Amino acid sequence: MTAEAAHKEFDLPRDFAQWLDPYPLLAEMRAESPVHRARLRGKVDVWVITGYDECVAALNDARFSADLEAAPRITAGLPPERRRNVLMESLLASDPPDHSRMRGIVAKAFTARRVAELAPRVREIVDELLDAFAADGEGDLVEGLALPLPIAVICELLGVPFARERFRYWSVGLAMPPADGATLERADAARAEMIEFFTEQMALKRAEPGDDLLSALVTAHANEHVSDDELVGLAIMLFLSGHETTLCFLANAVVALLTHPEQLAALRADPSLIPRAVDELLRYDGPVARGVARFTLEDVPIGGTVIPRGEMVVVAIGAANRDPARYPDPDVLDIHRENNPQIGFGHGIHYCLGAALARLEIVTALEALLRRFPDLALAVPVADLPRRPGMLRGLASVPVTFTPERPR
Repeated sequence: MTAEAAHKEFDLPRDFAQWLDPYPLLAEMRAESPVHRARLRGKVDVWVITGYDECVAALNDARFSADLEAAPRITAGLPPERRRNVLMESLLASDPPDHSRMRGIVAKAFTARRVAELAPRVREIVDELLDAFAADGEGDLVEGLALPLPIAVICELLGVPFARERFRYWSVGLAMPPADGATLERADAARAEMIEFFTEQMALKRAEPGDDLLSALVTAHANEHVSDDELVGLAIMLFLSGHETTLCFLANAVVALLTHPEQLAALRADPSLIPRAVDELLRYDGPVARGVARFTLEDVPIGGTVIPRGEMVVVAIGAANRDPARYPDPDVLDIHRENNPQIGFGHGIHYCLGAALARLEIVTALEALLRRFPDLALAVPVADLPRRPGMLRGLASVPVTFTPERPR
């Protein structure tokens, strides 16, 4: 089938990831074809890959670039600062050899040992956050846990001061899709402030390095071929990816369990299942539901379709993770599911470097919630939960009730 062959064209609205249930539309798209045209936000023509095998193939194929500059049709008309800025120097928006060089630097600093050493502190942070509202019998799991937990952890990992409201403003500003001028201006302001902040922090680490990830990156910077812009881009990427996706995933996971009481009961009966459940919860309703963007460096045949050079491609993670060709009963949440190679953390060279840290935080938080609040329940119907604005699939608030804890 050629790129010009007729397909039904789907429209992916700006708020698509925040629908109560976006998966029927993804299923309809996948049933039509694993690869076809769509219109993003009503104005951007893109290609969408929805089949599991096709998504994995695209994420492993060097002809699908992460660099926006590979798609001049998409970048035409954008001012230079929006076509190329410090965030474009990060791992998320680069290809080999630059990607390989920078990933190697981060991998040397962001080790399994460093993550494992954080485990006791993560448990302390979770319990401190739950202590703050445990005696109330009610609380908001986003404001009380899902938002501050990953911010506090990534700040400790990086070795930077914790500033909850400032970090919240930055992450929302940069996670919103560029739908209008006001959103772009907010993103520009957030990006400028983050660049200034991390530039100052790196200067402090050069003067007085510590046992933290940012100091390790600064040390690597002195020994490796990496520019100042690349170093700042790496720091910002670690900050954003280290908390925004975890925030959304934790809220989604708790709501999924509270709306599937039989699965929740199984976890309460056997908490050792929680690590396996994390994979299933990520497959079932992960934060990157819409997918990740790639850009074709040449004409690429995939899924019976040829995608022309210079096109924007959305690799629809949410569709792949519910592909019936890969998963029996894909719309069923099953924490006992075996052979579950979900791609919620990505695949190939762009596989999430922070996956181990995210798992540690989610597992620790779920263990504490199940242990401390045996009758945890949603305080409002799931349809009334407000969605978090932005490109990730997440919730702005998750009000819950439970039997109050006695002061310890």
